[in-house]
Amino acid sequence: MPDVDYEINAHKYWNNFYKIHENGFFKDRHWLFTEFPELAPSQNQNHLKDWFLENKRSEVPECRNNEDGPSLIMEEQHKCSSKSLEHKTETPPVEENVTQKISDLEICADEFPGSSATYRILEVGCGVGNTVFPILQTNNDPGLFVYCCDFSSTAIELVQTNPEYDPSRCFAFVHDLCDEEKSYPVPKGSLDIIILIFVLSAIVPDKMQKAINRLSRLLKPGGMMLLRDYGRYDMAQLRFKKGQCLSGNFYVRGDGTRVYFFTQEELDMLFTTAGLEKVQNLVDRRLQVNRGKQLTMYRVWIQCKYCKPLLSSTS
Repeated sequence: MPDVDYEINAHKYWNNFYKIHENGFFKDRHWLFTEFPELAPSQNQNHLKDWFLENKRSEVPECRNNEDGPSLIMEEQHKCSSKSLEHKTETPPVEENVTQKISDLEICADEFPGSSATYRILEVGCGVGNTVFPILQTNNDPGLFVYCCDFSSTAIELVQTNPEYDPSRCFAFVHDLCDEEKSYPVPKGSLDIIILIFVLSAIVPDKMQKAINRLSRLLKPGGMMLLRDYGRYDMAQLRFKKGQCLSGNFYVRGDGTRVYFFTQEELDMLFTTAGLEKVQNLVDRRLQVNRGKQLTMYRVWIQCKYCKPLLSSTS
């Protein structure tokens, strides 16, 4: 099948995936609060400050354990500037009279969904809500508002019909991360956190940079972009058969969905080119054992945190 088919019909392949699996394929990601404390309750405003102070005192990075497996292997760890940090904790909300015109859509800072919130999180590629619902269940901050979008209309329908979906705290919408003409339903500089969990790897490599650039503009100064995705030579990559490789480290699965396997350097280039500063870029290597099938699986994932500086170079 021509490579172009996988791009043109990508939404069909993902819709079919969610129609088949619905909400039973992925488990809720409660490990999020171990790896990304920025999402936990009562830590939104102060966690970054504590994190930087703690790491400033120690030059040696510590490996951290969680309930899912062995410790994370810290490869690199940089800090945002102190100015970015101060802005994160002290900057007032976006002025109400600020407007942003994207294409033909006029977004006003006092009219968009969640405009009255004091802490805003966007998850891109939310699937059926395995990240969003644990956040809403765990974080009871009255100022929290969560946005979530996915390429698949079937996935968004499953999110919106979930009993845990609360329109007063969450807004789910269909969105193509690669569509340069389609705007997000929030103004520039309005988000505190953007989450990318195993989603960037699903798009064509040539389109990744522009997608990250657009997302970066949505962050407040001091805002954070959090990513977890497939690393180079993960078991999933090594198991692909001949003919499934579309281009360098980019593969198509049997169901038509695609996946890319990153290096730390590639992700660092994507984020820094978008004007973000590195806070964390680490490799998570795990040996998973399936005792029932007597299988061992060597997994390689990459986890990143990048922040928007006080004075953005991509304004």
